[in-house]
Amino acid sequence: MKDQILSDAEPAMTDTQGARLLLSHTESEQKKNQEAQEFDEHPDNRKTETRSAQSIRTSELSYRRLFEAARDGILILDVGTGCITDVNPYLFKLLGFSRAEMIGKTVGELSPFKDIEANQVMLERLQAKGYVHYDNLPLETKDGLKIAVEFVSNVYQAGDKKVIQCNVRDITERRKLEAMLVESQKMEALGQLASGIAHDFNNMLSVIMGYSELLKFGLVEESAMQEHNRQIWLAAERAAQLTAQLLVFSRKQVVQPVELDFNFVVREVEDMLRRMVDEKIELKIDLDQDAGHVLADAGYMGQVLMNLVVNARDAMPTGGRVTIATRRVTLDKKYAEGHLDVMPGEYVLLSVSDTGCGMTEAVKARVFEAFYTTKDAGKGTGLGLATCQTIVKQSNGHITLESEVGKGTTFKIYFPRITPGAATESRSSLAMPLPRGTESILVVEDETAVRNLASTVLQAHGYKVVLAANGAEGLRAAHSHAGAPFQLVITDVIMPVMGGQAMAEWLKTTDPELKILFTSGYIHEAIERSGVLEKGVDFLPKPYSPATLCHKVREMLDSPPAGAQP
Repeated sequence: MKDQILSDAEPAMTDTQGARLLLSHTESEQKKNQEAQEFDEHPDNRKTETRSAQSIRTSELSYRRLFEAARDGILILDVGTGCITDVNPYLFKLLGFSRAEMIGKTVGELSPFKDIEANQVMLERLQAKGYVHYDNLPLETKDGLKIAVEFVSNVYQAGDKKVIQCNVRDITERRKLEAMLVESQKMEALGQLASGIAHDFNNMLSVIMGYSELLKFGLVEESAMQEHNRQIWLAAERAAQLTAQLLVFSRKQVVQPVELDFNFVVREVEDMLRRMVDEKIELKIDLDQDAGHVLADAGYMGQVLMNLVVNARDAMPTGGRVTIATRRVTLDKKYAEGHLDVMPGEYVLLSVSDTGCGMTEAVKARVFEAFYTTKDAGKGTGLGLATCQTIVKQSNGHITLESEVGKGTTFKIYFPRITPGAATESRSSLAMPLPRGTESILVVEDETAVRNLASTVLQAHGYKVVLAANGAEGLRAAHSHAGAPFQLVITDVIMPVMGGQAMAEWLKTTDPELKILFTSGYIHEAIERSGVLEKGVDFLPKPYSPATLCHKVREMLDSPPAGAQP
C-alpha cells in the first residue's frame, strides 16, 4: 500500500539525485558569495561607498563649522530629560558660563525658567507643537545681568533619536533702536502739540508782558501796585520760559548760532545766577581767558546755564558749592570713537559742577529724558535738562554728565572752537529810556491785541505806524500810503489770506531795500521752507517785550541796506 501511495504522488528520489541537488545548492551559494566579494572588491563600487562616507563627513563638518561660528547662541537638548548635550561658543560668551557649567544642565537652571513647572510647560509645548518662540525674553547671565533675547526652540529627528535645538539671539541693540524710534515719535507728537498751541499762547503772553512792562513805568516805584504788577510780569515770564522749553525740546523753536565767547555769557548772567542760588550756596566762577570762541545762541546758552545752576542748587538743600568754569580742550580720536556726535579737534568746554547729593546709575540713565524728574510734585517739569541737551545738540555741541552718589555732579558742554572773527555778541542794553525814532513803520499782525500793543509801544516812542491784519491788507496799505515811504515792515509769518513771507516778496519787487522784521510765536516747517530763517533774515520770536521790540526796530533802522558797501 505504501509503495502504491508514493507511486501515485511523486516518484521517490534516488540517492544519486539527492547528491546532485545538494551539490547544486552549494555551488549556488558559493557563486553568490563570490559575486558579493567581487562586488565589494570592484573599484567603482568601493569608490561609491567612499564618496558617500566623505559626503556625510563633509556635511557634518559644514554643520559643525556653522554651529561653532553662528552669531546666535545654540543649545542642543535631549528630548527626554531636557538636559543640554551641546552648546556653541557664542552662547558661552553671551551668558558667561563655561562648557562644563552648561553640559548636562537643564535650560531652567540657566535661564529665566527658574521653576520646574515653567520649564516643564516649555517642554510640553515643544512635544505637542514641535516649536516654541519667545520674543524679548529677559535672559539672565551668570553675573545676573538681564539681556533681552529672542528664544526659538524646535524638535527634530537626528539619526535614531529626537533632539531639541534652541536658538538664542541677543536683541538688546534692536530694543534700543526701537526705544529710540518710540522716543522720536513721542517727541514728534509733542512737537505737533506744542507748535499747535504756541502761536496763540505766545501772542497772549506778548500782550500780558507788554502791557505789564508799560504799566510798570506809569506806577510809583514804592507803591503796592508796583509789586502786584511785578508778580504778573514774573508769572507771564515763567509761562513764556515753559513754552520756549517745550518748543526747543520739540525742535520747533529757532536757535540762532552766532560767534560767541562763553566767558561773556557767564558774565552776562552771573548776577542773575547769584540771585537764583541759596545764601548757603557758594557760586564760584573760574574762567579761562584763552578758552576761545564758538558758534552758539547767546540767549539759549544763558538758559542752559540757568537750568544747570538751578539743578545744582536743588541737589544741595543744606548748602554747598557750584562752580562754573570754561576751558580750552582737545578731544582726541579715541574720545570721538566713544561718542558718535563728536569729531576730534579743539573744543571750548563749559562745565557746571556741584557738591550735592549726586545721582545713582538709574537716574543718570534717564536724566536727559523728557518729563523725567526726581523732584517732588509741583517742583519740576522734567524739561530743564532735556531742553539743555536739545539746545546744545542744535548748535552742534556735545553734553556729558559725571556724577556719584554723595560726591556731587558735573555737567560738561563742548562746542567746536572757531577762529575769532567779527563777533556778533548781543548786549543786554534793554534799560529805559528806550530808543526813539520818527520813521514810518507798517505793522502786519493778525492778532488784534498784539497788533495794538506794537502800535502803542512804537507810537509812544515817536514812530508813525500803519496797521494791517494780514498780508493782503498789508499790500493795500503799502500801495495806498500817502505819507513818507515805509522804512520798516514788522510782520507775523503765519496769517490768514496771505502770510508775511509772500507779502514781503511782493513789497520787495517795488522797494528792494525795504527792511522786513519777521515775528512768530513758533517755528513751523512752513517757515523753515520759506527761507525766513536763512542767514541774514531778521526774526523776532514771540513773546517779545516793548523794550526788545524798540531795540530791534532801532537796530534795523540804523543798519545799512542789504548789499550796501561798508
